[in-house]
Amino acid sequence: MPGIRIDKNHCKGCELCTQVCPQKIISMSKDITVRGYYYAQVHDPSRCIGCKLCAIMCPDVAIEVHSHGTVFELVDY
Repeated sequence: MPGIRIDKNHCKGCELCTQVCPQKIISMSKDITVRGYYYAQVHDPSRCIGCKLCAIMCPDVAIEVHSHGTVFELVDY
């Protein structure tokens, strides 16, 4: 089963991941980080399809998508 890990300490709250997620499982937290940002969080991880769009769109590289213990890495060609 795919899964998403969001590093809240790197997230600056741009909300791009919430807009691009086809499953609409990412939302913004009501809590603020020590840096003063609302951060993205996954509210229904079981619905993740592993498309990686959230990780691709994240300008802060705060999101990793895992599948069966493997991290999907973004590669420039």
